[in-house]
Amino acid sequence: MPSAPRTASPLIVTLDGPAGVGKSSIASRLAGELGIAFLDTGAMFRAAAYTLGEGAWDWTQGILQQKLGDFEFSLRGSGKDTELLLNGQPLPGDIRTEQTGLWASQLAVVPSVRAYMKMAQIFLGQTTSLVAEGRDMGSVVFPGAQFKFFLDAEPEERARRRCRQLEAQGKPAPLAETLAAITQRDHQDRTRSIAPMKPAEGAVVVDTTHITENEVLEKVLAVVCGQR
Repeated sequence: MPSAPRTASPLIVTLDGPAGVGKSSIASRLAGELGIAFLDTGAMFRAAAYTLGEGAWDWTQGILQQKLGDFEFSLRGSGKDTELLLNGQPLPGDIRTEQTGLWASQLAVVPSVRAYMKMAQIFLGQTTSLVAEGRDMGSVVFPGAQFKFFLDAEPEERARRRCRQLEAQGKPAPLAETLAAITQRDHQDRTRSIAPMKPAEGAVVVDTTHITENEVLEKVLAVVCGQR
């Protein structure tokens, strides 16, 4: 197993990219190879959206700040066995639905929500070596990360992957519907005024459209473990 680069402070590796590109799978496997925690930041937004409910993005900043003040995220374990906990409890499986994903994208443009999540993520990274995946990990949350990557793929391929993932979970979804949701999510994430999704400065961009998950992992590991 490759060993993580030796650092005086926690090792931070960021993987950013659009919905359905495979960030979570690659990030969890990379974290396992390095023996460190996996931070699924998308799950943090999904958990908030699921817990607060539809329309929370239209609440006043004061109410949102009050509700978020009751949230406390923590990590347990490493690699694919890492658990993201909200107030000490594992996240429900329903946060992975397409509907919750769209809610999360809506919530992600609200200043008070982004400020809270950034603070929570930075706190986790100050004490724990981790692989963080999301939309703006390398560009906004962890600009000083030792290693930054941006994974991308054509929307149609990402929709097919998402459909296969949902089918494996017993939640089949029409390809056209999934592609429409991904296209809408892309537009929201790339055009938002606050921290729009884009490759971070110095990030290694990997187009995953025509390569396997194993090949993507090999490319990322080659960079991380080749610069010890």
